[in-house]
Amino acid sequence: MAALPACLAVEVRSFLRLNKPPLATIQSPDGDVIDCVHISKQPAFDHPLLKNHTIQMRPSCHPGGMYHESHITHHPINQTWHLNGKCPENTIPIRRIKEEDVLRASSMTRYGTKRTGSIPNSNSINDPETPNVLRGHQHAVASAQVDKCDGTKISINLWQPTISRANAFSLTQLWIIGGSYSGNDLNTIEAGWQVYPHFYSDNNPRLFIYWTSDAYKTTGCYNLLCSGFVQTNNQIAIGGSISSIFSTYGGTQYDFDILVWKDPEGGNWWLQVGSIDVGYWPSSIFSYLADSASSIMWGGEVFSPDAGQTSTRMGSGHFPKEGFGKASHMKNIQLVDSSNYLRPPNDVQLVTEQPHCYNVRNGISDDWGTYIYYGGPGKNPYCP
Repeated sequence: MAALPACLAVEVRSFLRLNKPPLATIQSPDGDVIDCVHISKQPAFDHPLLKNHTIQMRPSCHPGGMYHESHITHHPINQTWHLNGKCPENTIPIRRIKEEDVLRASSMTRYGTKRTGSIPNSNSINDPETPNVLRGHQHAVASAQVDKCDGTKISINLWQPTISRANAFSLTQLWIIGGSYSGNDLNTIEAGWQVYPHFYSDNNPRLFIYWTSDAYKTTGCYNLLCSGFVQTNNQIAIGGSISSIFSTYGGTQYDFDILVWKDPEGGNWWLQVGSIDVGYWPSSIFSYLADSASSIMWGGEVFSPDAGQTSTRMGSGHFPKEGFGKASHMKNIQLVDSSNYLRPPNDVQLVTEQPHCYNVRNGISDDWGTYIYYGGPGKNPYCP
């Protein structure tokens, strides 16, 4: 690679310094390099509020309440890098930042971050001013306004959607929300899977997390690309690709569970993927979410910088009306109440900007509890 201009080289080095010295390194078959970093040396502790933080190695308890069972195939979360090794005890796996990763970014100052407008406003989705905020982003989500909510649990359907261009993405996720855009104090905790070629250099679905405490302005990031999230588990690489167990149209469906909840003892927001407690967002990095959430969302999002309608697929790339095995779904959608108990959401609202491009439907059943079908192909004869 040719030498970089001096000013550019300085910016790149600033990101590469986020790579912590590993105790072991694993070369993943998908091209990722996974560094096994001692748990006490992880990026979280660069945060000024976490300099003297004591790691909470496990949650004080898990939420109680209802757990539905269904006939969808659930698999443990297997990631591609697992094929070539595992990280030792007292380390965490971190996907190494490479120079080419940073150089692919459209803006180095925004590397590893979402743009403002990455969350729909259910109260003003039809307001003519809203597209100025959400420009390039399209959603098909369900939402619930709640009073003092302490988390959510979902079973999430895994697909490998087609992306129209490298710097577009398609994702499926949950959002835990407090604050607002208008006050520039929006707090979010986010988790799910995404396909984002420009960011990860491939088309693999990857497990991701995100957080912000100021409406995506200056705080927060994807995965472990900034200080904040404290990882405690040595099996899951956040940002790592998920092994080839994708759902197929008209065929086998693959689901996995994500649970995020506020520990009633320490107040930290824990992430569980499958049955693995991965780590937590310390409550001290938030304002509103230091207390509780006021809104929860679940569903899909696509982003494209194209001026016209994108053909990036959301979920399976098929509309909700096609139903099971063809449209993407989330099932067993539950909230964690202030008593640390799982319960179904009430008054679920549906939000989509362009229903002929991407859409969402909801329902309730004995087997699936509260569920949604969502997604779509993007550009089509009814969505020019």
